[in-house]
Amino acid sequence: MNDFVKTPGWLDWHPNPSRPRWQVPPGSVDAHCHVFGPGAEFPFAPERKYTPCDASKQQLFALRERLGLARSVIVQATCHGADNRAMADACRSSGGTARGVATVRRSITEAELQALHDAGVRGVRFNFVKRLVDFTPRDELLEIAARIRPLGWHVVVYFEAVDLPELWDFFTALPTTVVVDHMGRPDVRQGVDSAEFARFLRLLHEHDNIWSKVSCPERLSIAGPPALNGEQAAYRDVVPFARKVVESFPERVLWGTDWPHPNLKDHMPDDGLLVDFIPHIAVTAELQQKLLVTNPMRLYWPEEGA
Repeated sequence: MNDFVKTPGWLDWHPNPSRPRWQVPPGSVDAHCHVFGPGAEFPFAPERKYTPCDASKQQLFALRERLGLARSVIVQATCHGADNRAMADACRSSGGTARGVATVRRSITEAELQALHDAGVRGVRFNFVKRLVDFTPRDELLEIAARIRPLGWHVVVYFEAVDLPELWDFFTALPTTVVVDHMGRPDVRQGVDSAEFARFLRLLHEHDNIWSKVSCPERLSIAGPPALNGEQAAYRDVVPFARKVVESFPERVLWGTDWPHPNLKDHMPDDGLLVDFIPHIAVTAELQQKLLVTNPMRLYWPEEGA
């Protein structure tokens, strides 16, 4: 896949997301979003598993304003591999209102790490979803984690719930704060009281350096959004899972849109509805403030004293 023709079946991001009915607290952070290319300026990685649509920094920041959000955390997309230029450029262009999470290899130099830090990067992402990336040896990942620790960075991990048992020892050995993407992708069909989800909750309970994003209900839901099922609340079957995490670990949760929603082929979510999902999972003003402002500021902008 050396051209820039979008992978068949890939949906473009929502062309006209609604304005949320629910108003986020001032200073709210979208703690999980991406930029793709544009491919003509920032080519996609030759080894990528998919070719996305273009999704520029200008489009991301316009969406952020439309949703009423103040800041962004831009996570390196797998389609760019370890070439972090598009993400770092977006961070540098943000006037300090965006931070980044990079993908790096063992070969990265200290000077290159510092350049990423200066651009706004504050973490690295380790991806364990087999359909998206090739396997990286765990000794290499542990070495990277040790090298980023002096910078005050953290590790973001992306995996699927069924794989947690084999990854448990690795995650708990990491020497940094660890942020889990999308609640470890639970199977909502099993219910919030399932053994699988209980294992994930136990991971957070036993290790207070591990955080969770309560993002991407559109990836987890079987019921789908109101446009598909006629319900008033979007992705209702995901609400008990996210609410359980928010209420159990209020100091260690983050939320994000996941714009432009990589690799979706079923439906493309309305980002306004994703904002309106928040008061269903963080039901008090105190929990909403922690989820959207206090926690992401503490992790990504600690110099501002939040």
